[in-house]
Amino acid sequence: MFIDIPRELEAALIDLPLPTLELDGSFLAESTMERYQAELTATPRFEETAATLRHALTGEGGGYAVLRLGNLAKALGTGDRFRRLATAFAAEVAVPFSPFPRWPLWKDIGVKVDKDPGKSSGIGYNAFHMDLVNATLPPDYTTLLCVRPDPLGGGPSILSDAHAAVARLSEDCRALLAESAYHYGTFCDLHGVGEEYKPFPILEGSEPGGGFVRFTAKMLERSELSQAHADAARELAEELVRGQVSFMLQPGDYLIVNQRRCLHGREALRSGQETVPVADRRLLLQLFLRAGAGDGSAA
Repeated sequence: MFIDIPRELEAALIDLPLPTLELDGSFLAESTMERYQAELTATPRFEETAATLRHALTGEGGGYAVLRLGNLAKALGTGDRFRRLATAFAAEVAVPFSPFPRWPLWKDIGVKVDKDPGKSSGIGYNAFHMDLVNATLPPDYTTLLCVRPDPLGGGPSILSDAHAAVARLSEDCRALLAESAYHYGTFCDLHGVGEEYKPFPILEGSEPGGGFVRFTAKMLERSELSQAHADAARELAEELVRGQVSFMLQPGDYLIVNQRRCLHGREALRSGQETVPVADRRLLLQLFLRAGAGDGSAA
């Protein structure tokens, strides 16, 4: 769902004095969240915009939203003040945090032509996945703030309803996906995401549509799986592609993904990235969110 910011709210937000971000460990401090909420709820039409955002992420058929913050980005630039506003919107959904102690709250995802093409900062197809799939407590939400799209016109974002894809599989396939037979990646020096989960089931939770679908298509090439489990994971990957939606993020667009509902990825960037100056290449900023108990994220 794409959510436009009402003009009167945009005008009020441009002049809104939000305080500097303060952290409590790896999480945004409660005092900062309270101050942000107090400032924002005093602006016209903010509460209805926030309610629309939360419903898009947790309501029936939901799972992702794109806040159109482009006019604010043009007015403020994409520096500290703009990031505070984006953080304040995120805090209306859940608690912003960084699982990576060596990085700030917002993590840059630029483009590196010599990087593994399938990685987030690579130039190739980034297959469907959930972030931190091998943690016992993955972030409930992953968010991406677009500073610059690919100037050559590539790299649309892709999303797919994970539970809808699972529902289209056979019972035998789902039974294999529910076995603790999968693993992917490393786990080192992470905060706020529990312990390493290895091996793990792709499907967890006893209720249909509940729990994470712990999946990354990259495990099909980079993890040693039995033939039966690999085939089941491959079927899921194909269903995710079959049900995908895609769109190009524009400057200032803020994508928020409920990881208990949707998996995400990116189509390949256009060829010729090596000819684009580093300062002009695609740039996204990533922020993770931790939901509180009873907020509906797992509904």
